[in-house]
Amino acid sequence: MSNTTGSDTRGSDAPNPEGERLQKVMAAAGVASRRVSEDLIAQGRVTVNGEIVTEPGRRVLSTDRVTVDDRAIQLDTTKRYVMLNKPIGVVSSMQDEAGRPDLREFTRDYDERLFNVGRLDAGTSGLLVLTNDGELAHVLAHPSFGVSKTYIAKVSGSVSAQTISMLTKGIELDDGPIHADRARMLGAASGGASMVEVTLHSGRNRIVRRMLDAVGHPVLDLVRRQFGPLHLGSLGVGRTRDLTKAELGELLTISRGGEDAAATEAEADLVVEPGTDARE
Repeated sequence: MSNTTGSDTRGSDAPNPEGERLQKVMAAAGVASRRVSEDLIAQGRVTVNGEIVTEPGRRVLSTDRVTVDDRAIQLDTTKRYVMLNKPIGVVSSMQDEAGRPDLREFTRDYDERLFNVGRLDAGTSGLLVLTNDGELAHVLAHPSFGVSKTYIAKVSGSVSAQTISMLTKGIELDDGPIHADRARMLGAASGGASMVEVTLHSGRNRIVRRMLDAVGHPVLDLVRRQFGPLHLGSLGVGRTRDLTKAELGELLTISRGGEDAAATEAEADLVVEPGTDARE
C-alpha cells in the first residue's frame, strides 16, 4: 500500500509517541492473539502507513493504516459495518418523504447512526451495506472506483446466447452506452421466464432493469447477490448481520485504495504546466 502525502499524518514514517502497541491493536482487531501477532510482525507481514514494521513495540493510533498480508484491518472501533438483505418494497432511504417503508426499520436497534452505501430501488431486494463510515461509503458507492455488483434477474422470455453477448459487448441506452462486466444464463428457460446473472460496476439508476428491457427481456424479479467482495449467502430477507473480520478487511482495503487514488488525482490536478489555465 502506498504512503499518503502532504499533511496527512497517516503517511508519516515516524512512530507515534502515544497510542497502543501494535500487537495489542492487532489482537483487539481479531487478527490473532498477541503472541501470533508478534510473530506476524517479526515475519515482515505487517505494515503501518505503508511501512513494513518488524518490531512489535511500535505504537499506533486509530487513524493509522495497518495491513496484514496486504489486507487492511479496522482500528477505529467506533465504526460499524452491517449487511442487510433488503426486502422488496423498502426504499433505500433513512427517511422516506412519501411515508413508504424505509431503512429505519433495520437500523433502529443499533447504537450507531447507520446509513446505506448506495441504493437499491424499492422493487429490488438483496445485499445492501449499512455503515457510519463516510469515507468507505463514498468509495464503495462511486462508480469511478469500479466496485462490482452481481444481480440475479428473473426475466420474461427465453434468453439466447446472442442476447448474453449483447449485454457484455454493450448496448445503447437513452443516457449513453453500457455493458455488463459479465453475464450468463442460469439454467434453461422455464415457464416462459429465464434466470440471468449480471455483473457490472455502473451506478446508474435502475441500470440492470433498463439493460434487460432494452434487449427484450423485462425483469420480473431482481436480487443483488454480491457487492464487491461481499456475498449475500444464506442471510434471510429482512435480516442483518455484522460483517466478518475477513469481509471488513477486504472492504477497507478497497476503500483505502480508492482514497489513495483520489488523493493522487487531486494532487495531479494542482500541478499546472506553465502557460496553461488551471480551470480547464
